[in-house]
Amino acid sequence: MSEQGTPGRIPVVEKLLTANEQVAADNRDYFAARHVTVINIMASPGAGKTTLLLATIEALPERRIGVIEGDVASQIDAEKIAETGAPVVQINTGGACHLDAPMIRRALPALPLDDLEMVFVENVGNLICPVSFDLGQSYNVALLSIPEGDDKPYKYPGIFEAVDLVIVTKWDLHPYLDFDLDRFTELVHGLNPDAPVLCLSAKTGEGLRDWLHWLEARLG
Repeated sequence: MSEQGTPGRIPVVEKLLTANEQVAADNRDYFAARHVTVINIMASPGAGKTTLLLATIEALPERRIGVIEGDVASQIDAEKIAETGAPVVQINTGGACHLDAPMIRRALPALPLDDLEMVFVENVGNLICPVSFDLGQSYNVALLSIPEGDDKPYKYPGIFEAVDLVIVTKWDLHPYLDFDLDRFTELVHGLNPDAPVLCLSAKTGEGLRDWLHWLEARLG
């Protein structure tokens, strides 16, 4: 049998990726039909994703917000979100290092989408895997906390190339740690000139208004 006639592995991989992209496109249409803006939040474990969501929900009581929580295991973060009264659904990946479009699709019936304006997806915590999988989101946001250091765009360029906004979290620690914001911003803009870089502390509220303005502009 010729090499061309032998089943190859690359087409299988392409089919798998295409399948995710097709479901992501369906998800995007599904959200758009209900006028729901979807924000995919990606960051390392401990960067402050859940803390930022809690502060955001508290600061926007007039907005109808839902949350999809992605974790390898447990529902600790989802329980914290639920205490705010916001509708939330937990996705446990069972070991997978990212969410994908089919996971999001299966979670949608658990949310009252017809009554929501915005859905936050808190992706599984890491800076590599999540960026490769389209979920059907409207926007991608990357969080990086001060303790992680200002060199991360060197080490993980993919995530910074793919996002619409970069947020430096735990800004209240800046006086105590060596983090060069100018250097970090220069590295980010070298990869993605259109991505704003915001600094905030969900603990103190410093910079939170800039984040809220960014969100409101996407909600129109």
